[in-house]
Formats: sequence, structure tokens, C-alpha cells
Amino acid sequence: MDDNFTQVPYADELTAAGVPPHLFGWLGERGVGALVVKMGIRFVELSAERIVATMPVEGNTQLAGILHGGAHVVLAETLGSVAAALHAGTERHALGIEVGATHHRSIASGSVTGTCTPIHLGRTLTTHEIVMTDDQGRRLSTAKITNMLRDNHQK
Repeated sequence: MDDNFTQVPYADELTAAGVPPHLFGWLGERGVGALVVKMGIRFVELSAERIVATMPVEGNTQLAGILHGGAHVVLAETLGSVAAALHAGTERHALGIEVGATHHRSIASGSVTGTCTPIHLGRTLTTHEIVMTDDQGRRLSTAKITNMLRDNHQK
């Protein structure tokens, strides 16, 4: 790793999550978040226009042995919130105000891929659709998240 990145507090966490080095300055003070680490979410593609990430089924299952519905929502909210924050830029921040998901089929092993694309990118609101698929490309769930964008001096 480049010496410039050894000064970033969460450099190892960001690298393990697949975050490209050019975003370390943006995420370096906070990392990707403890839940992202616990769930095993790994970013594959990361831009304001499209985010793709994977998450293992193992370790994220419910009592019946299938991927927990809440795990779908964690993946969706992670991708939608990061996409909204990238759109907001460094002078603003994103706050989730609504998230919902429809589950289409279950999965008991392998991994889930979430693909996040914008529906609306405004100055004060963003809405993203996140489609989760299995290793064969079959749709597992569809989620939608809306984030409010606020100036950094506002809470």
C-alpha cells in the first residue's frame, strides 16, 4: 500500500471492503461502518451513477437457513446511502428517510450481488433502486431508498 494511505485511519478496512484508493480521503475518517464489515459486504464498482457490491449468504442467514430479509435491506441501504453521499459531494451529507424491499426468491448459499442505480438525483433528495441477484443472476429482491441531502453544517 502507498505510504500516503498509511496515514488514513481506516485504510485496511477500506481496502478489505474494495473501496478504491481515490475515495480514501472521503471515507478515511469513518471507514465503511461496522455493519458493512460484519455483513461481509465488498464493493466491486463504486461511482455516483452505479454501485455494485457482494455479500456472502453464510453468516447472514435466518432461522430457516436462508438469507435474512433484513440482510437484503442492509445491503440495499448501504449501497443507496453511499450512492447518495457520492452524489451529495463533500459539502453535503445524505440521510436515509425511507427504505423498502420486496423479496422475490430465497437463497441458502453462495453470495448476493446488489446493483444500485439512481431513479432521481436532485439537490435535496435522491432515490435509488437496488436489485439483489444470486450467483446465477436471478433476482432475489428489489429495494428502493430515498435519502435527503443536507449541508454539512445542518444535522
